[in-house]
Amino acid sequence: IPEFSYRLTVKNLTNNQPMSPVAFAIHRDGFNPWQVGVPASNGLEQLAEGGATDEFLNNTNIMASSSGDGILMPGMSQVIEVTVNSNNNIMFSSATMLVNTNDAFTGLKQQLISDLMPGDSMTFIGRVYDAGTESNSEAQNTMPGPADMGEGYNETRDDVDFVAMHPGV
Repeated sequence: IPEFSYRLTVKNLTNNQPMSPVAFAIHRDGFNPWQVGVPASNGLEQLAEGGATDEFLNNTNIMASSSGDGILMPGMSQVIEVTVNSNNNIMFSSATMLVNTNDAFTGLKQQLISDLMPGDSMTFIGRVYDAGTESNSEAQNTMPGPADMGEGYNETRDDVDFVAMHPGV
């Protein structure tokens, strides 16, 4: 059985915003991790509010997945590798929380990689999204990152309840 390995290198280019462990998935087109204007899944909410990747990566359309190791500080890079047995019509998606926010995340979704040849690479810059699940108060004890060490994921949704481009990042 042939194996196809993919390496995701994530570099934190923010000015002063740590990122949670990065979730990386190889999948078919049935996995759509988020859509602007649509409520966030519970897995995306957990990732965007607290940096947890398990529920986000729990989808039957994901062929293989992995998560980064720990917090990715500004200027630092992290490499995540995933191996699959088929490269027919496959895509990758990745996401990470901006941890000094209430529910901001960045990532890429549904990037077609079936046509990549050994040694090929692609470069992207991720946009910043607001999961719409927690008010962007940035108030004390509401953010899990090192700037606050407050609350992470909370199942109560007290914001607009749809994914949007983040207004303040």
